[in-house]
Amino acid sequence: MDFLEYGDIQAEIKGSMIKGKLKLTDQNLIFKNSKTGKVEQINASDIECVNFQRFVGTWGIRIFTSNGTLHRFTGFKDSETEKDKVAKFFKTQYEKDMLEKELCLKGWNWGTAKFNGSVLSLDVDHKTTFEIPLNNVSQCNTGKNEVTLEFHHNDDASVNLMEMRFHIPTTETSEDDPVESFYSNVIDKASVLSASGEEIAIFKEVYCLTPRGRYDIKIFQTFFQLHGKTFDYKIPMSTVLRLFLLPHKDGRQMFFVLSLDPPIKQGQTRYHFLVLLFEYEKETEVTLPFSDEELKTKYEDKIQKELSGPVYEVMGKIMKVLINRKITGPGNFIGHSGAPAVSCSFKAAAGYIYPLERGFIYVHKPPIHIRFEEIAAVNFARSGGSTRSFDFEIELKSGTVHTFNSIEKEEYSKLFDYIQQKKLHVRNTGKNDKAAYKDDFGDSDNENEPDAYLERVKAEARDKDSGDSGSEEESTDEDFQPGREDSDVAEEYDSNAPDSTTDEEGGEGGGEKSEKKPKKEKKERKERKEGGGGSKKKKERDSNKPKRATTAFMIWMNETREEIRKDHPNLKITEIAKKAGELWKELKDKSEWEEKAAKDKERYVAEMKEYNEKGGAAATAAAGSGDEDDKKSGKKRKSESPTKKHTNSMTGSGYKSKEYISEDDSSSDENDEKKSKKSKSDKSDDKKSKGKKKEKEKEKEKKKSESEGSDADEEEEESGGGSGSDASDDE
Repeated sequence: MDFLEYGDIQAEIKGSMIKGKLKLTDQNLIFKNSKTGKVEQINASDIECVNFQRFVGTWGIRIFTSNGTLHRFTGFKDSETEKDKVAKFFKTQYEKDMLEKELCLKGWNWGTAKFNGSVLSLDVDHKTTFEIPLNNVSQCNTGKNEVTLEFHHNDDASVNLMEMRFHIPTTETSEDDPVESFYSNVIDKASVLSASGEEIAIFKEVYCLTPRGRYDIKIFQTFFQLHGKTFDYKIPMSTVLRLFLLPHKDGRQMFFVLSLDPPIKQGQTRYHFLVLLFEYEKETEVTLPFSDEELKTKYEDKIQKELSGPVYEVMGKIMKVLINRKITGPGNFIGHSGAPAVSCSFKAAAGYIYPLERGFIYVHKPPIHIRFEEIAAVNFARSGGSTRSFDFEIELKSGTVHTFNSIEKEEYSKLFDYIQQKKLHVRNTGKNDKAAYKDDFGDSDNENEPDAYLERVKAEARDKDSGDSGSEEESTDEDFQPGREDSDVAEEYDSNAPDSTTDEEGGEGGGEKSEKKPKKEKKERKERKEGGGGSKKKKERDSNKPKRATTAFMIWMNETREEIRKDHPNLKITEIAKKAGELWKELKDKSEWEEKAAKDKERYVAEMKEYNEKGGAAATAAAGSGDEDDKKSGKKRKSESPTKKHTNSMTGSGYKSKEYISEDDSSSDENDEKKSKKSKSDKSDDKKSKGKKKEKEKEKEKKKSESEGSDADEEEEESGGGSGSDASDDE
C-alpha cells in the first residue's frame, strides 16, 4: 500500500472544519482545500506523534509536528476496519504507533495549563479538556491575575470563538510572576502582528484599486503593512494565497493581485483580493537588509541583496520569496486586440477577464478568481438582442453563475478556441455550434445588416414547412392571422390593408382619409362589436386538406403528458407545456421522436402533393359553394354589378367607413352604401330593413325621372338620400 486517499475529509482551520481531500503518501500528507484550492503539506519526517481522536459523531486523527504545530482531520468512516487500515499505514510508512487521545469529559473549567510547542492545553486529571493552537491568537492582554486571549475571526465559521480569559492565581513561593510567564509563552507562538525588527522594503505611494486609495507598503519578515491616510492594514504573509501579475490591456500598466484567505476587513466589508496598479515606466532600487550567509542558507539564493527595475517587478520578487508562492501570469491566450485580456463588464462595472492556464481571473470590481475544477459549464449567450456583442457565462458546481457582459463579437472565436483547448463543457453546444455562433457574431460591421439569429429561425421554420409551396397555408390560430387576405386584424390595423374600393379612391381623398381614419376607427369597431353584422367570421377549415406534420417535441409531449402530470401534480394545465419544454431541452437523446417526426413529415408531403393535384382548396370550395352556405357561414358575396369589374379583387377587406367613399363613382357609392346598411341591419328586424330599402329605391326612381340636370346633380340627390337613410336607421 503506497498511499491512501480520502475525498471527503474535514480539516480544522481557525476553529472551523473545512472540507477537502486528504492524500497520505510515503513522503508526506497532502490536504487540498475544496473551497480555495490551497494545498498544505506535512512532511513525514516532521511528524512527531499521531493519535486517534473522537470528534462529534465520528473520529479522526490528531497529528503533532516537530515544530509544535497541531493538525486535526476528521470525516473517516466510523469502523474498526478503517481504523486498522490507517493505523497500519502509519506503522509501515512512518513507523508511528497510533494510540487514542483520551479526553476529559467532566466539564470542569479549572485545571493545569500546559504549553507544548505552539499548543496550549488545559488538563484535568492528566487528561486533556481542550487544546488551543496559539497561531489562532491575534492578541494577548494581561491584567491582575488574568490573561485575555483574542482570536482571529473566521468568515467561514458560523460561530467564532473571539475571546478567552484565564485566571491565574499567584503563589508566594514562585519567584517569577505566573501572569507574565503565561503571557510570554502565548506571545512567542501567537500570530500577533507586531513590527519587530527592521522592515525589509518600503514602497511609497502605491496606487491600490481594492481597497481604493494610495498606500505606503512596508514589508516585514512575517507580514506586510498598508499605511494610508485613513486606514492601516497588517496582513500576515501566511494569509496570502496566490500572486498574479497581469498586464493591463492598454500596454502601459500592470496589475499586481494578491489573493487573501482570510480577507482583510474594513468595517463590514471584506476584501479577498488586493489589486495594485503600477506603471511600466516607474522604476525603483531596493537594498535588502540580509547578509550573504542569510541569503544563501535561508532563501537559497533565490533573491539578490540589491534589486532594481520596475516597481511591480521588484515587489513581485520580494513577495515571491518571502511568501514562498509562485507568481501566476497570463496563459497563452491572446485576444483579438493582441492583449491577453478580454474587455467586458460584470454587473455594473467594466473590467477585464484574463483566461489563465488553470482558470479565469476578473479585475477589478469585484475581483473574481475561478479555477477550472470549480467550473461545471460555460455558456455563450446573446447580449440583449445585439449582434455586436455577446455574454460569457460561467456556471460553478456550487450553482453560482458569473455572467460577463458586452464582450466584443471579434473575441468570440479566440475565446471559443481557448475553451475547446481547455476541454471545458459548453452548455449550448451541438454538432455545428461554432459555425452557428459565427453566423450570429459575423464579421460584418454594418449596423443595418439583417439579424442573423432571426434569419436562422426563419430558415428553421421554412425547413419545417417544406413541401407546402403552391398551397394556401392555414394558421393554427385562426382568430389571429394578420398575413391572410381576409384577416380582420390586417383590415383594421394595417395601413396597407387591401380594400374593395375603386382604384380612383387613392387619389384626391388620400390625405383626408389619413386624417379622419384614426377618429373613425374607434366608432367603427364599437359598431361592429355591437352589431356583429360587419365583422368577419373566421374562415372554415378545409376538411379534405391533409393534417400537418407533427414535430418531434409534440410527439414526445403527447406520449409523456400523463407522466408529467403524475410527477408534478401541483402544476396547472397551462404550466404543463412549459414544464414539458424544460424537460425536452434537458433531454439528450431525441433520435426516437425525430425519426417519428421525419416519417410524419414524409406522409404530409405525399398527401399534400396528392391534394394539390386534385385541385386543392379551389376544388373543395367549388364543391361546397352555394348561396345558402355563404349565408350560414356569414361570408359576404361579391357584387355582380358591371361597374365593379375594375375594383380590387381582394374582397376580404370587410367593412369600410364613409370617408372611404369617393364622390367620383356613383355606382361605387351605391354598393358601399348598401354594405354600410347591411352592417347595421343585424341589430334591427330584417323585414323592416327590406321595407325601408324598397321605399328608398322608389324615391330614387321618382327623382331620376323628374330630374333634367347633369350627372353631378343626380349624384348629389343620391348622396342626400343615403344620408337620410342613415338618419332613419339611427332613429
